[in-house]
Amino acid sequence: MALIDEATKKSGLMWIALPDLPQPRAAWHLWHEGSAYVLTGGEGEQPLPGLPEAEQVTVIVASKDKGGRLVTFTAAVSQVEPGTELWDTVVPRLAKDRLNAVSHEGQTELWARESYVVRLTPTGEVTEAPGRQRDDYAAVRPVPTPASTAGKSPFMLGAKRRRADR
Repeated sequence: MALIDEATKKSGLMWIALPDLPQPRAAWHLWHEGSAYVLTGGEGEQPLPGLPEAEQVTVIVASKDKGGRLVTFTAAVSQVEPGTELWDTVVPRLAKDRLNAVSHEGQTELWARESYVVRLTPTGEVTEAPGRQRDDYAAVRPVPTPASTAGKSPFMLGAKRRRADR
């Protein structure tokens, strides 16, 4: 559990395997007193369909240094209800960490009406850790998107091509 605590505390992003989705979704979170808190739902918030209704999910945390999978664990899912002591403790911290909010004013009240704050508590089941990687590991494919590269890279006068650019 110390590995989960340390890795998740340092990481601002984790991947959550959601029910009925073919691949894990990235989610920003707040680590507080042994649990990760995630905001989902509502206008402009991260879409994590099925998370508020799930009982358990698989959470993947990457190494902050190397970027590769560091630990994968099972977490119990519970909703944090508005007006509770836990809500009053966690939500202001989430709001402070919400980097690209349109407006921070009235944000917590909006979340109470339109969004879910979900608590992910490790159950103790670790499926991947250093020295314990799974044999059936497959890279997570990116979510399909209509975005594409517009064309060839621009010509740069006097620039040397790097091996990665070829």
